[in-house]
Amino acid sequence: MRSTDTIRVYVVGGFLGAGKTTALSRLARTYTGEGRRVGMIANDQAEDLVDAVTLRGLGFRVEEVAGACFCCKFDDLAGAAERIRVEQRPDVLLAEPVGSCTDIAATVVAPLRKLYGERYSVMPYSVLVDPVRVRQIVLDRGFGGFSAKVAYIFQKQLEEANVICINKSDLLDRAERALLRDAVAEEFRGKTVVVVSALTGEGFDEWLAVLDGLPGASAPIVPVDYDAYAEGEAELGWLNMTVGLSGEGAGGFDANRVLTDIVERLYATLAEQGAECAHLKASVEAGGRTALASAVGHGAAPRLAQGLPGPVDACKLVLNARVHEDPERIKALAVSAVEDVVRRHGVAAHLGREAHFRPGRPVATHRFTTVDG
Repeated sequence: MRSTDTIRVYVVGGFLGAGKTTALSRLARTYTGEGRRVGMIANDQAEDLVDAVTLRGLGFRVEEVAGACFCCKFDDLAGAAERIRVEQRPDVLLAEPVGSCTDIAATVVAPLRKLYGERYSVMPYSVLVDPVRVRQIVLDRGFGGFSAKVAYIFQKQLEEANVICINKSDLLDRAERALLRDAVAEEFRGKTVVVVSALTGEGFDEWLAVLDGLPGASAPIVPVDYDAYAEGEAELGWLNMTVGLSGEGAGGFDANRVLTDIVERLYATLAEQGAECAHLKASVEAGGRTALASAVGHGAAPRLAQGLPGPVDACKLVLNARVHEDPERIKALAVSAVEDVVRRHGVAAHLGREAHFRPGRPVATHRFTTVDG
């Protein structure tokens, strides 16, 4: 039920591979279970986003802002929010910025509060972190296969958070959880730190209680060196690709196996090349159903998150890769992986839309020096 006249907006950031989409889907299910209407806005540097496919497949209304981060396409973000507000009249709006972006407090949270405060109550800004990545930054003082410029983006994301959520607690024992929580709280003093599992729901009650207990909290505006920020983003190669798949024989084909094999093949090849993979996700859609596979985070084994119920005659594959590698090379390896896998499965493949690039320099629509007032 609606408790106020304004829509609660939760912006949930975090580096690539932190588990933001899984967390947002759980938040959405939690709120709908309470009888609240939920709208969602996904964000990417290009069209054909697996995350949007994932959320729509769960039955949620999802708008997509493509072509740059929310900060650079703030008017598109505001337009997407307005469409959901008018058409759906939601109680809650969940927004997920691009995982390689920072300065969200100054360029997204503050403009929403200052320019649209009569419509939206923007809740404390949460940033999710993968436990392996945060260990590398806080304890090991490194960042795996990424450079210091990429690590700079990760660091700034945590500095501007109200709430830091150490995700994937299901992968940690009790001692590891306590160690990371204490280390992050010491490194980023003044932040609220919670340990959660978007997969199992562990810690979500604490996270939601924190958010509801800090409704007017101001996300800190932190200084950001946009040269370092732009150079860090530009070190990441981006690939969004769609492929039509069709069976060449009677009885259809196992799209789940094809999907998983493509992700496993590409991930293994990138690892062999020494290319650090931040985010590799793929989906197939057929008959209104969706299968999802991913390898997200440092050293994460590829897995099938959900599958199709049986063989299909044809389906659409969407593949997203974010890798510390030249975009041309990522594309070539992805095409090779698809061609090899479909050949082994006796499936025909037809390349659809495709975009491969390095993100351009961020140019924010607005940048405020204070969040409120």
